[in-house]
Amino acid sequence: MPTLEVKRKELIMNADPSTLYKLMILYILNESEFPLTNSQVCEFLLEKGYTTYFTTQATISDLIEAQFISVKQKNNNSYYQLTTSGKETLEAFSSSISDGIKADVQAFLEDKHYMLRQSNEITATYLPKKNQEYEVDLTLKDGKEPLIRLQLSVPSELQAELICDHWSKKSTDIYNYLLNTLLTKNTDKS
Repeated sequence: MPTLEVKRKELIMNADPSTLYKLMILYILNESEFPLTNSQVCEFLLEKGYTTYFTTQATISDLIEAQFISVKQKNNNSYYQLTTSGKETLEAFSSSISDGIKADVQAFLEDKHYMLRQSNEITATYLPKKNQEYEVDLTLKDGKEPLIRLQLSVPSELQAELICDHWSKKSTDIYNYLLNTLLTKNTDKS
């Protein structure tokens, strides 16, 4: 007579694959310290060979429609987070996710931790102003707390785009420069 564990495995093996993909996405969002972008969720599923890009997009759409995940647009990216309903669903069915898949999720999150953190802690956006200028909003966070937030007005959209592009690479250097400059006692009295 098969054990309960064997029955569970058979049920999962015979289950609709899209159900498992949904649970995997809910699981990775639950385990991540940060909201994940569409490309980060896809990267995990594609890198491990679990499914295709189009299946991933359809699964994400289903999860949004079912209100198991929420989506926020930021810096031309879609960021996904688990909703309360998503957490409850995951808790009810988490035993359907194999230990191997859970280990793959943990390894992915550990390997990509710095990149995931950076994409959530360094933001740069710009908006047009009334006088044909652009306002650039730059933020560097430590966790959820902002370390620095800069707002700049620039005369062209090209300049706004360049500043936003460079901010992700140079924000830490700029922050350190500002701190060092502002905290250093100036001995020059001229």
